[in-house]
Amino acid sequence: MYVYAYLCVYAYLCVYAYLCDLQIGTGYFGCRNNSNGRFDADKFRAIAAQPQVKMIEIKLSQGAKPSHGGILPAAKISPAIAEARGIPLDQDCNSPPEHAEFDSPEGLLAFVTRLRELSEGKPIGFKLCVGHPSEFAAVVHAMLATGVTPDFITVDGGEGGTGAAPPEFSNSLGMPLLEGLVFVNQILVGAGLRERVKIISSGKVLSGFSLVRNLAVGADVCNAARAMMFAVGCIQALKCNTNHCPTGVATQDPGLMAGLVVDDKAGRVFNYQQATIHSACEIMSAIGVKHSSELHPTHIMRRMNGVHITSYDELFPSISPGDLLRGAGPALLQAQFEQGKAVLAAGGRAVGGQKSLKP
Repeated sequence: MYVYAYLCVYAYLCVYAYLCDLQIGTGYFGCRNNSNGRFDADKFRAIAAQPQVKMIEIKLSQGAKPSHGGILPAAKISPAIAEARGIPLDQDCNSPPEHAEFDSPEGLLAFVTRLRELSEGKPIGFKLCVGHPSEFAAVVHAMLATGVTPDFITVDGGEGGTGAAPPEFSNSLGMPLLEGLVFVNQILVGAGLRERVKIISSGKVLSGFSLVRNLAVGADVCNAARAMMFAVGCIQALKCNTNHCPTGVATQDPGLMAGLVVDDKAGRVFNYQQATIHSACEIMSAIGVKHSSELHPTHIMRRMNGVHITSYDELFPSISPGDLLRGAGPALLQAQFEQGKAVLAAGGRAVGGQKSLKP
């Protein structure tokens, strides 16, 4: 159960799975008012006070299925999951595509403030897969207007995946991690807010080089999910939402769960994590840096065609703190930043839809 909780349920199971990140999704599981499905401040205060909880993340969207939501079938709801989520055992569990506690950038930041107060000052952030750049720019303008900033932002790439997501959403919606990470980093730098917000990256982070690349273009921390799933035995059977996962990773069927030997798989996950970190350190040593903070876009090259290569520094023009406030940012980024003002005035929604399509 512990491995399944770590991989397939949300971090509100931290009390059971010994996690440190309490994630608040649209279903508000773990801090949910069962009568209406809304956020329950008293339940949140109690679970946030647990010593295992070191930070709280508001989940706006994920790369696997941005703006989609999801359903956990009743067949997969065990007593432990029902207790942790605060839901009935005999009903499908719905995670809506949107939050009920806020519907605008200012509302999001007000919710950040509320959670910070209820948790007595624990770090509060949010996770998203970037869609329309102007929508995120609107959030940044709201930060400037209110003076409220999250402690961290998790940028999830559109290449994120789960067997429970519609393939069209996994393959076609949301900004890829590299471009999303660069965009979020640059707009925070240009708005003069980067020193106040840490950036976490996620989305096919599975090798030493992917760690180095993400750190070089703006990430402070890298999350890995898919790679850890593979290490524990996932074969991408795409049965996550059916309760028939053949490897026992994403199922509550006792017969299938028996195939996942925790003591054996735990060692494999540990070894994979250690080897990947070692690989990243070797790459940084070969580059000539002593710490990840010394990594820079100039250290990463991309082949553009059969003849030309270019550095990430050339591919993604640099920006200085406050440039966007002075109107001195790169032309496209400056335009997106200015569009954010109009989006904020319109309530936080870009005209023409919610999410960008991948090229």
